[in-house]
This record gives sequence, structure tokens and C-alpha cells, in this order.
Amino acid sequence: MLESQNSVNEHKRESLTEKAYRRLKQEILENSMVPGFQALESELAKRLGMSRTPVREAVIRLQDEGLVEVIPRRGMRVLPMSPHDMKEIYEVLTCVESEAAAMVAAQRPSETDLEPLQAATRKMEEAVKQENLEDWAEADQSYHLALLNICENKRLVQIAFNHFDQAHRVRMFTLRLRELPSQSTREHREQVEALRSGNPSLVREMYRTHRERAAEELIGILKKYHLNNL
Repeated sequence: MLESQNSVNEHKRESLTEKAYRRLKQEILENSMVPGFQALESELAKRLGMSRTPVREAVIRLQDEGLVEVIPRRGMRVLPMSPHDMKEIYEVLTCVESEAAAMVAAQRPSETDLEPLQAATRKMEEAVKQENLEDWAEADQSYHLALLNICENKRLVQIAFNHFDQAHRVRMFTLRLRELPSQSTREHREQVEALRSGNPSLVREMYRTHRERAAEELIGILKKYHLNNL
């Protein structure tokens, strides 16, 4: 009986930790907690309406993902991103996502597998027509997440997810400083066709080129506007 109760308590604690993790991560990625934001563990617990234990575990998880740092006796601080940070993040994404895409091509994905990517691409195309950058960014994110969800190498996918999250906040902040993403949208459509062809070498090169161009554009904006800590 005692063992059963302990199991229930452990499950409840894990659920609260997951809830705290998702809430804090959402606030960080949406810039509700801006870069440099700092709070004590007790303040975060009050903010989330829960005890300190799940909050502490959630913060440690976010630190492992590179979104925050834990400062002894001073709580948690949201890490800012510099142009150099973004350069390193995009270098990782370029390597990891292009390899994940090549693996997907080698798997010969079905039309069912590719439908989420096609749906996201259609949304991007419509968003470009409407000049709706928020909808475009949401569809772009859906596209890349859908690609990773098809890849069967889960360790590779986890690395990509972590770095994708780190880049997301800066990408959203600079969204209106970029040109309308017509070229990027065309490249996504071409990528889907290449995935359908099942040619890993072609797909790898296409994704690498796409990511390298995106990195050059984003880092150029950060330097142009002197955005050194986002």
C-alpha cells in the first residue's frame, strides 16, 4: 500500500514538474520573461501557483537546454543570446537538421509522412500572400518540427529540438526586421519534393544551403541593429 502511494506521489510530482517546465519555457520563448530576467525559486513558484520542488526540477531542465542559468542563492536567470551564440546555434542546426533530413529521405517517407510538411508549406505560401509574418513564422516552425518528428534517430532529433528552441526567441524578435520570406517559402516547397524523391545527398545539400542562408540573414540583422543580447 505504501509503495503504491509513493508511486502516485511520484507521478503527481512529475506531472507538476512537466507543467512548470512547459509554462516557464513558453514564457521564455514568447519573451514574457525577457533576456536577463531573474527570479528566485520562491518567486517562480508563486508565479506558477505551485510548490518549489517541481519548479526547481523544471529550471534544472531548462538549464540543461541552454535557456537559463541557475545562480546559487539568486535563483534563475534567462540567458541572453548574442550574434556569436546564434552563429554557433545555427552551425549546429545546419549540421544536425541537414543530416536528419537526409535520413528521412533515405527512409522513403510516405505521402502521409509528408503531409504535415506540405500543410505547413501551404500555410507559409498563404501567409506570404497576406504578408502575415506571425502566421508565416508559426507555419515555418511547424514545418521544421514535422520534419524532425519523421526522423527515426531520436538522439539527433533531441539535439535539434534543443537548439531550435534556443534560436526561436531571437527569430521571433527579429521577425519584422527581415524581408518578406518568399525565397525561404519556395525552398521549403522544393525540400518537400526532394524528400519525396528519396535522394539523401540532394536533400542534405538543400537543407544545408537553406540553413546557412538563414543564419547569414539573421546574424546580419543582429549586427546591423547592434542587437547584442536578446
